[in-house]
Amino acid sequence: MSEPHDTGATHRAIEAIWRIEAASVVAKLARMLRGDVGTAEELAQDALVAALEDWPAHGVPANPGAWLMATGKRRAIDRLRHRTMAEREIGAIGQDMDALGTSVEPDFADALIDAMDDDIGDDLLRLIFTACHPVLPKEARVALTLRLLCGLGIEEIARAFLAPVPTIQQRIVRAKRALAEARVPFEVPHGAERDARLASVLEVIYLVFNEGYAATAGDDWMRPALVDDALRLGRVLVGLAPHESEVHALVALMEIQASRIAARAAANGEPILLLDQNRARWDPLLIRRGLAALGRAQQLADAKGAGLGAYALQAAIAACHARALSAEATDWPRIAALYDALAQVLPSPIVELNRAVAVAMAYGADEGLAIVDRLQADGVLDGYHLLPSVRADLLAKLGRHDEARAEWLRAAGMTRNAREKALLMKRAGSGVH
Repeated sequence: MSEPHDTGATHRAIEAIWRIEAASVVAKLARMLRGDVGTAEELAQDALVAALEDWPAHGVPANPGAWLMATGKRRAIDRLRHRTMAEREIGAIGQDMDALGTSVEPDFADALIDAMDDDIGDDLLRLIFTACHPVLPKEARVALTLRLLCGLGIEEIARAFLAPVPTIQQRIVRAKRALAEARVPFEVPHGAERDARLASVLEVIYLVFNEGYAATAGDDWMRPALVDDALRLGRVLVGLAPHESEVHALVALMEIQASRIAARAAANGEPILLLDQNRARWDPLLIRRGLAALGRAQQLADAKGAGLGAYALQAAIAACHARALSAEATDWPRIAALYDALAQVLPSPIVELNRAVAVAMAYGADEGLAIVDRLQADGVLDGYHLLPSVRADLLAKLGRHDEARAEWLRAAGMTRNAREKALLMKRAGSGVH
């Protein structure tokens, strides 16, 4: 054990350690409890409480992850014993032991702990697929993932998504209940089901990332802690599923986008748009990591004789920006072509809106505006503030400043992010384009 620290410093250390170790602890306990994710999370929280009580007095252990794991396992063993006694079924102990691949012995606590020391990678993958199961609504998948895999507290999740604490609490409780009622197996699916479930996993991770990269509401333009959590999840998933092209592609996309974080806001917090950013402030390490991940995604796709998936195409678009030394040097025709391909793989009005921007930059504002006007006429993006925002940009480029001003004001009235609203109001007032 290390020397005891002051309580505040120890609590901060525990918080940091928990962020790293929470998923592993919950994953192992869930396997131990035959997929009971709700009880596993409860027992993991008990281990965290025990650490908060013990470590300030005795110091942080040399291997804090192992301490948390052992504490959680012993609580799980007690839970299994009590469950068996309550049910008065001698065979239940044997079944629980069989699920762990070990035998019943008088000192089965130590044997059980030894049996749980392997396959943490498999356990984490099982937990990721369980937390992101499509039986859950999207909001529940996100909340449960942040809780189980990122170790965030209820208050942290509520703060990140500007939701009341009781709402998040109920969302997580209902999610655990839904998994139990649907009898979702604690396993890694195979074949077509694995592909479908993996798509849900990637979607949840990217939703977490996007909420950190461009917050939908509140006073903050970005929430970097959520970006970090999503990156960590993505990197873990790459280690667990190294042969999946789209897993590498999502990590590539997030790494390259995250490289811009320092350049996306002024010192006073005011947003700075992509073309106005100081590219010297982009993180070169994240760019290199992202480009390497994109290369790996392309190699895996080629090896399978498949085309690039949606995340790989988006990462390739981000790579075009990352490789350009200045905004003027951006290869917009290439980006427009990539958006054409993305629209084939992932047809959506959001992709079409982004394609309009690329087309405008490559071939003229009038070409892009024609796409935006079609989207507006279709009504598919009614209420989405970026539609009038993009339209305002294009109208300003065409010299139609009064129309542009009206569109910026309309966009400002739609956004729920205070920083973005201020930027749009400023642009409406100055006519900046």
